[in-house]
Amino acid sequence: MLSTMDYKILKAIILLHLSAVCLGEGILPPGPLNGVVGGTAKFITTLTPPAKPFISVSWTFKKVPIITSSNTNVTEPGLANRITLDRATGSLELRNLVLQDSGEYTVSIIPDGGLQTQGSTTLNVYALINGATISSPAATLIEDKSFTNLTCDASGSISTREWMKDGQPLQPGGRVSFSMDNRTVYIEPVQSANHGSYQCRVGNPVSSMTAVYNLTVNFGPYNISINGPAAAPPGRRVILQCTADSVPPATFSWMFNGNETHTNNSLYTIDRMEEVNTGNYTCTARNQVTKLENSTAWSLRASCTAPCWSFSGLVISALSLRWTLQM
Repeated sequence: MLSTMDYKILKAIILLHLSAVCLGEGILPPGPLNGVVGGTAKFITTLTPPAKPFISVSWTFKKVPIITSSNTNVTEPGLANRITLDRATGSLELRNLVLQDSGEYTVSIIPDGGLQTQGSTTLNVYALINGATISSPAATLIEDKSFTNLTCDASGSISTREWMKDGQPLQPGGRVSFSMDNRTVYIEPVQSANHGSYQCRVGNPVSSMTAVYNLTVNFGPYNISINGPAAAPPGRRVILQCTADSVPPATFSWMFNGNETHTNNSLYTIDRMEEVNTGNYTCTARNQVTKLENSTAWSLRASCTAPCWSFSGLVISALSLRWTLQM
């Protein structure tokens, strides 16, 4: 003879076959549900506790039963200490998550006097991102001669890798290409534009981390120029400055009217402008790594015509004579 509870279960099964299963749209919030290793996932149904308890609540993971509750709870042994069922709403809590908990979870509920309802969702479990780094082969890189690559790695569950250079998204094209998984950037060969700071953002839905790498590309010297006055009056202090785009910084040497001077500096200083200082100044920039050099010239003249030098000489002579007479 059937008990009252057995009768209710049998009745529910008969109704199920006669009327088909209600999928219970909205019984679980739309997924996926994201969790972190060691954390907790809560599969919360949208059901409110009924006036009469559910006849049966059953959860499966990848179609394998993990907990079933009717008269008593039957739990998959490996989950006994990690799983809790809310019998009133059918909600489930899964603790101490591991990566293997990722997958599809389905709940089936048989209410007292109603049709079976079901709902499914997916749980994705991720390990926190940690120890993000960018590595590159140790080498001295020279523009248009060297090849290199940058590799982005981290521990944890990596879902995405995003590359940037100097704060701007790094795009493939020209001499820059990416591996299929975005893990490695290839630069073949390097150019001066590839010199700078590279960032790799590694992430998943529960964590992210950014690694930074400064890539040195030796290039130049380019764009060499001299800054200073084109003309100066007698007696004026004059400074000519030579600049160039270069990594590492260039060394400089000067020539005056075709003759090499002893100035080994980016600055050429004339303490007192005289007629003998007028002429052509040439600055040569050299890169000790690329072994390249580049030169530019600058013309310096007096800011007055030739007689002004004579006038200056007369003034100096007159002052000297006056000082002699006063002695």
